[in-house]
Amino acid sequence: MAATPFRVTRRVEFHETDMAGIVHFSNFFLWMEYGEVEFLRSRGLTVAWREQGGERIGFPRVSAQCDYRRPVRFEDVLEITVTVARLGRRSITYAHEFRLGGELVASGSVTAACCRKLPDGGLEAIDIPDELRAKLQDPASGVA
Repeated sequence: MAATPFRVTRRVEFHETDMAGIVHFSNFFLWMEYGEVEFLRSRGLTVAWREQGGERIGFPRVSAQCDYRRPVRFEDVLEITVTVARLGRRSITYAHEFRLGGELVASGSVTAACCRKLPDGGLEAIDIPDELRAKLQDPASGVA
């Protein structure tokens, strides 16, 4: 069974457009993060670093990409869907779709690795803790 998409809407603001009145491409990356934050909040999680077992763990991004199909403009209301495309042992990949009036206008993905902060400030990839994994899995299917 496919993962259930999480949906959120966002109105395009004037400062997010370029001189041609079209949304600047970089904003789609910000909106992917916006969608991810809202998705995590809906699961009782946060994007911020958290204490777990005496360690600080978080999910820094290791990959991001976006493909654009048509322009989006000031005051358009986008529907952003976030789906857990892959829940690996140490990373999670989110698939994002942006729709305007039902039409797909862009799609992208973000992969984040589960890491712990080391005393020297470095990062080390670790397995996603079971408690977090359970909250990231699709409640409708039991799998991500």
